[in-house]
Amino acid sequence: MRKLLTGNEAIARGAWEAGVKYASAYPGTPSTEILETTALYVDDILAEWAPNEKVAIEAVIGASFAGARTFAAMKHVGVNVAADPLFTFSYTGVNGGMVLISADEPGYHSSQNEQDNRNYAKFAKIPMLEPSDSQESKDMMKSAFSISEKYNTPVLLRMTTRVCHSKSIVECGERDEVGIMEYTKSLDKFPIPAFVGGMRARVEERQVLLKDFSNQTELNFFEWNDCQVGVIASGACYKYAKEVFGDTVSYLKLGFTNPLPDEKIREFCSKVEKVYVIEEVDPYIEEVVRILGFDCFGKNLFPNTGEMTPDTIRKAIYGKTFDHVETEASKVVPRPPILCAGCPHRGFFVGLKNRKNIVVASDIGCYSLGFADPYKVGDWCVCMGASMSSGHGAQQVFDMVENSNKRVVSILGDSTFLHSGMNSLLDVVYNGSKTVNVILDNRITGMTGHQENPASGYTLQGKKTKEINLEKLVRALGFEHVMVINPNDITAVQHALDWALSLDEASVIITRWPCVLKTLSTEDKNEFKEVFKNKCTVLEEKCTGCRACIRTGCPALFLDKANKKVSIDVNSCVGCEVCLQVCKLDAIVKVGV
Repeated sequence: MRKLLTGNEAIARGAWEAGVKYASAYPGTPSTEILETTALYVDDILAEWAPNEKVAIEAVIGASFAGARTFAAMKHVGVNVAADPLFTFSYTGVNGGMVLISADEPGYHSSQNEQDNRNYAKFAKIPMLEPSDSQESKDMMKSAFSISEKYNTPVLLRMTTRVCHSKSIVECGERDEVGIMEYTKSLDKFPIPAFVGGMRARVEERQVLLKDFSNQTELNFFEWNDCQVGVIASGACYKYAKEVFGDTVSYLKLGFTNPLPDEKIREFCSKVEKVYVIEEVDPYIEEVVRILGFDCFGKNLFPNTGEMTPDTIRKAIYGKTFDHVETEASKVVPRPPILCAGCPHRGFFVGLKNRKNIVVASDIGCYSLGFADPYKVGDWCVCMGASMSSGHGAQQVFDMVENSNKRVVSILGDSTFLHSGMNSLLDVVYNGSKTVNVILDNRITGMTGHQENPASGYTLQGKKTKEINLEKLVRALGFEHVMVINPNDITAVQHALDWALSLDEASVIITRWPCVLKTLSTEDKNEFKEVFKNKCTVLEEKCTGCRACIRTGCPALFLDKANKKVSIDVNSCVGCEVCLQVCKLDAIVKVGV
């Protein structure tokens, strides 16, 4: 059976064919669809969203110890969160096979940094596979479980954005019912100092065996053509190179990349006159080529950031790309990302943006856009869950300055709060700063495509579950000053901020309103009865074109420059009323009211 699949869909298919029983992940582009697709195999695989990546891999480790084949999936920065248990798991080894999928993002299309997680495999001393298309994604996923169990190790499968999201034909097979292996209690699973020495020695012994495997496996192979030029590449870079060079050069295609196959690299480099090492993004392969004594063209020729696309390769080698129609950059209208029409974050930002002596610590999510026009509320953003802890540290220092009246407002979303913001907020109450902490609860994990989380009341596979009450949770952490508001009500926002800033100790404001794009649950419909009921319109005779409504940043509003009047796009407006509230001329009204 042949199917057209993305790399992410192929990974899920490979997991199913490999007999996986359990999988866990935290959503993040470009990895999100891996678990979402796996969840469709509901009869065979239990797939769960975890509160964060560390929890996801820890759950998967437990499932492996219990004897099941299992995997965890996350984007590249998520592996930073999961690194603690990963490194220890390398020592303890597996029972059922375990695969960690790292979806890297060369080009940082939707991430706060660009990092090459191949280094994690080297650092943790675990084997690594790198597929270059959807067929390899499925096949290597299956191979990874065999390697994991044969060598008693977790396996890192490194994807990149283009492999994750590009589609190609995949030859699909049937499910291999591996079964659950017998659980046997073993002190090898206890990495206490008395046992770690033996575990460490076994890791090094495993590395020797894996090096031998790397040089023998068909996952690393030669393609001999003209030997004037040889290309060494892995993952998507192999496909990029093939598009540029075709069959005019020879290739060493690497699919198993930790440990790297030194014997094959040595043989290949000795038979070609010139070597190009094409990889994203660090000189991971290049370093080994040079250690083995061979000169090559790597990061001394190709960019050390971004994707090694065919155009990038052509420009680096030939000095130009294919002839194409040139465009004048000055004539391209910039389209920065903006909050959706009806986004519940807008009202809060409108209420916050004119406050004086405010420093805003932001976080990872849609609300990160608050830093931009027209709100300009956001002084820094570090990583998931860091707003409240970094805000706490900043407030402690501001308070050291004599006569300083600066106040820090820390902002994050509901899913981010449950991911790692809880620990940060605990730091605030424990160490006693006076930050204003805001949880923007839009009832879903919004930025990555509406995944359920512990506060939504449903699991990934649609099971009704316990809904975490954020207000009760915050109070349980020790906060006495907590207020829940509707963020579309600007008066309520202003009142909440006045209240919080008047306090000389920490407070929490929870804004509670569903994402405008969310498919409302029965519970949502019962709670938010008035949500998006009527649209807004402009009374042209009252509008003076003052643009106060335009400055809310809603994309449903636009100014007709000819008559200097504002109009509202009826197809975009959802009736959140933020524009209506800022209009001082009563020129905006609800339709049908």
